Amino acid sequence: MDDATEGSDPDLLIDFARVSLRRGGRTLVGPVTWPVELDERWVVIGPNGAGKTSLLRIAAAMEHPSSGTAYVLGERLGRTDMSELRSRVGLSSAALSQRVPDDEVVRDLVVSAGYAVMGRWREKYDDMDYAQALDMLESVGAEHLADRTYGTLSEGERKRVLIARSLMTDPELLLLDEPAAGLDLGGREELVARLSDLAADPDAPAMVLVTHHVEEIPPGFSHCLILSEGKVVDSGLLPDVLTSENLSKAFGQSIALDYIDGRYFARRTRSRAAHRRRS
Repeated sequence: MDDATEGSDPDLLIDFARVSLRRGGRTLVGPVTWPVELDERWVVIGPNGAGKTSLLRIAAAMEHPSSGTAYVLGERLGRTDMSELRSRVGLSSAALSQRVPDDEVVRDLVVSAGYAVMGRWREKYDDMDYAQALDMLESVGAEHLADRTYGTLSEGERKRVLIARSLMTDPELLLLDEPAAGLDLGGREELVARLSDLAADPDAPAMVLVTHHVEEIPPGFSHCLILSEGKVVDSGLLPDVLTSENLSKAFGQSIALDYIDGRYFARRTRSRAAHRRRS
């Protein structure tokens, strides 16, 4: 069967079948089978070293899988133009933040996403481009930062600006790699509220958020994938998957989970019962 007829389910933006990524003889993640549909908002959660970022890099068309079959936006990785595919995916990550010069003006950082460059060079932008950039900043509550330079922003402000940049190209899929990492309590809560608003927007793209902490899951997210040591602990609807039992398996200790006013909160219990991570 040729590629034209093989394809993945047209309703799936991510369609991974037993996907793995290996480096230096070590499996970073996999095998993972993972479908993401058009209107879904996913959380990928697990401890350090669980393979979350590795999985997201495949979904962002930044890595080819070592084995398995990976379709992103209907295109099979390894048989498509990865640079063209990346232009259809919005990505916000700490790695991107580290590449932004301190003197970069926020409006230029956002508007230049359309050319897949960092800030203004020789590209020409018109008023419509800048109007769209301001709209994207407004969508995450950061329009007042448009004339600031990146180096003057707080960590929370930087996170929101990078999310606005990731939305600039009107992506079909939005990937957020630990967007709340490094934020204080106020910054985290502000970001969670903005992401909850974005999740509730019917015109927003499908979203995947990677995190270590259940407290960072915005209300409105619908699905959850839990990873531990590169393997899937559970996957599916958020209320079914995000349980004390699954978190205890993933983190290797007894975890209690509370759900209060639409938010999740986790803590270690005093139980001495040992919970082994899945091998």
